[in-house]
Amino acid sequence: MAIYLDPPLWPAHGTHFSHLISDTSLEELHAFAATAGIPDRAFDCDHYDVPERRFKDLVAAGAVPVEARILVRKLLASGLRIPARQRSKSLKVPLLNRWENIMPSHDALFLDLLDRWGEEHRKYHGRTHLLAVLEALDLLSEPGKPSRTVQLAAWFHDAVYRGAAGQDEEDSARLAEERLAHEGLPAADVEEVARLVRLTSDHCPEPGDDDGALLCDADLSVLGGEPEPYARYVAAVREDYAHIGDADFAAGRAAVVRHLLELDPLFHSERARELWLAAAHRNLRGELA
Repeated sequence: MAIYLDPPLWPAHGTHFSHLISDTSLEELHAFAATAGIPDRAFDCDHYDVPERRFKDLVAAGAVPVEARILVRKLLASGLRIPARQRSKSLKVPLLNRWENIMPSHDALFLDLLDRWGEEHRKYHGRTHLLAVLEALDLLSEPGKPSRTVQLAAWFHDAVYRGAAGQDEEDSARLAEERLAHEGLPAADVEEVARLVRLTSDHCPEPGDDDGALLCDADLSVLGGEPEPYARYVAAVREDYAHIGDADFAAGRAAVVRHLLELDPLFHSERARELWLAAAHRNLRGELA
């Protein structure tokens, strides 16, 4: 077990940064960082970014200095490495490219939504979730593309997130109504986006509501992941609700899982059921157990 630190080679904010990792566990890494006075905001999925001025202090505290390539190898070998596409901070460009396909020349709205999805208190309901929903929409819509209103509903569906189930979706829908009307979208489109956002509160679209089914299926696609990504999802949801005590969270989460298991259908499209239903039921039953 060891803590490793690469040279301060990465320029940002008028200085250079090193990466601090553990080769064993995030718990070990967090404990070292807390003792060394490294702020929580410096953590980025699997490492801490630390400024050059702290390099010698951290080595003196026990961090082992290694070349950058060695640090990457040790992180990969530890199994703690998070792929770049799953890092919230690295997703501005792919999200901007998607935004430009549906709302070109609306940069101010894009930046506002990007900031909202990047808020510090979000662990699961952040930019990685947004991108995952947009990618799931593409997958479910092949060989075509989802409509602009469905894509905009994905952008807005957790744009307001305070950890208040039901109220967050309502506030997000109202935000969509306000901002999209201001941007000049037709009233019918604004109304449809808001309607779709509200559906993500219970994921129960009416029969024949193809766009509603599409968005709900994409939003719940995380349930059908492999066991390790699903475990990361559950852990991140717990962090999203860090303001709730363990007993209350456990009771609330169990109720959510039971509700999801009772949904019939859980996924509405044949394609979504083929992709995710069996794994989702396995994951949900395993979590409840």
